[in-house]
Amino acid sequence: MSVSRVALFLLLLFPAAAVAAPEEYVLGRAVETALERNFSVTAAQAGHQAAVSETNASRSAFGPVFKTSYGLERRQHDRSPLGQAQDKELYAWSVSLTQNVFSGFADLSALQRAALAEESAGAGIAKARIDLANLVQEHFFAYLRAKQEVISARDALERLRSQLASSKAFYAVGVSPRLDVLQAEVDVSTAESALLVAENTLETEKVRLNTLLVLPSEADVEYVGDFVFTPFVLSMDACLERAYRSRPDLIIAEKAVEIAGKDVRINQSAFYPQINAQAMWSTSGDTWSASGSAQRPVRFSEWNIGLSAEWTFFEWGRTWFQVQQARHTQAKIRAEADNLRQEIIFSVRERLLALGEAAQRIQVAKKAVEQATEAYRMADARYRSHVGTMTDVLDAQAKLSFAEASLAGAKADYSIALSRICAAMGLINPNLEAM
Repeated sequence: MSVSRVALFLLLLFPAAAVAAPEEYVLGRAVETALERNFSVTAAQAGHQAAVSETNASRSAFGPVFKTSYGLERRQHDRSPLGQAQDKELYAWSVSLTQNVFSGFADLSALQRAALAEESAGAGIAKARIDLANLVQEHFFAYLRAKQEVISARDALERLRSQLASSKAFYAVGVSPRLDVLQAEVDVSTAESALLVAENTLETEKVRLNTLLVLPSEADVEYVGDFVFTPFVLSMDACLERAYRSRPDLIIAEKAVEIAGKDVRINQSAFYPQINAQAMWSTSGDTWSASGSAQRPVRFSEWNIGLSAEWTFFEWGRTWFQVQQARHTQAKIRAEADNLRQEIIFSVRERLLALGEAAQRIQVAKKAVEQATEAYRMADARYRSHVGTMTDVLDAQAKLSFAEASLAGAKADYSIALSRICAAMGLINPNLEAM
């Protein structure tokens, strides 16, 4: 019988085997899926489109404005107070064209402001993507750490149950006291509680990842992979150079300073006259076509063209104070941008230190696990040979569990620190590959 026929026979015999395996997500795929689906990125993209529309709206201020109006006026008398004949019903239609000639640079500044806001919104998309990638990576490694903690907790529980069985056997033949059995039972209960906590943490991290990837919270997926130990060789200066060049929040801050400068210019435009050119054509009559009447057989339509200027000379210092307000706002935003640069220096330095610390902890924790494993083996062997005590075994078990948890924590902290240093430089590195 061929292999395919055997497989078909097994599927028919055991239908449960036909159930599809959980979908698997490795680190890079999880990040890319989140970047494609997550609503925070969609919101940033919609904000950018809104900024593009605002730029187009500001650009339209440079073109002429075309207006038309149509109206009906009904009079009670067909004579004016001076006795002149007039239409009892007057239809009027007018068309006007207005072109702004000079607005004190307000329109130009508004267009430049909108263009800067559009660039800032574009940087907002990049910021949303970087923040999301970092968040997915952090929770991905938190999930792997929780999975490792569940494995360690189960191993610890099995060891303690084995010790409990040995204690009961020794107590049954009168070799060890009842106290050893009670101590072993207490430690088994504690280990069972720790396992429940670890399993709940694992499930919580899985739900969080499902949420970030816009999957149903109960989706049957599996996040697989291992902690990343990619060497990081960039210096502090190299990291800062990349951060200054790529950090979208710094770009947004710099654009905000420029936008505040345009706000100052817009407020200053009130010091200048507003000049408009206008052309208008109108017609009137006693019918809906507004094409004259018995009272106005000729010249029922007319046109005019002109230039108007409006200049406000005094408003009790209102414009001056508005300009001062805009300047102080600009100074505030500039100071915030300078402060952000200082925070970037601290952030990069802090994350580099965290990365180096985690790398050293991994080496120490690996040696501690080796030593704790050997210590537990020796303590267990001594107890079974009636040379050591149960207290020695339980103490060795506790130290082994702590060493395993420390190693998993150090690996997770290194991976998370690597993700954070990439985010601090304004970079997205889905698989956290060497740079």
